[in-house]
Amino acid sequence: MKYRLLRLGLRGGNRVLRWALEHEVAPAAFALLETTGRRTGLPRRTPVGNGLAGDTFWLVAAHGAQADFVRNLHAHPAVRVKVGTVWRSGTATLLPEDDTDLRSRTLPYPWDAAIGRAIATTPLTVRIDLEPRG
Repeated sequence: MKYRLLRLGLRGGNRVLRWALEHEVAPAAFALLETTGRRTGLPRRTPVGNGLAGDTFWLVAAHGAQADFVRNLHAHPAVRVKVGTVWRSGTATLLPEDDTDLRSRTLPYPWDAAIGRAIATTPLTVRIDLEPRG
């Protein structure tokens, strides 16, 4: 039930944040994750917290396997991540055994991670191994 209520509330906010990320006017604390739709095969873009650490991008999916982007990752792990003005390709790995609370405390924007912990229902860590910058 908590997830359904949050999903309704976040949907509009995500649209605004997605637009801001696509037009490069969003705060640096956010990034844009592009997955491939599991049913449609079309690109799907989701705003996420900026978890870039070198050639690895970390994120904690607050609603775990209930999140559409996580379902897409399960079907198609090849992704792109836009941080700032740069798109990078990578491969996502779901880490169900990872300590999501500890992981979220290592992310670069602590206030964003704290919000994520507060709204999380079934958090799941996702590691994205990015292709090295050319």
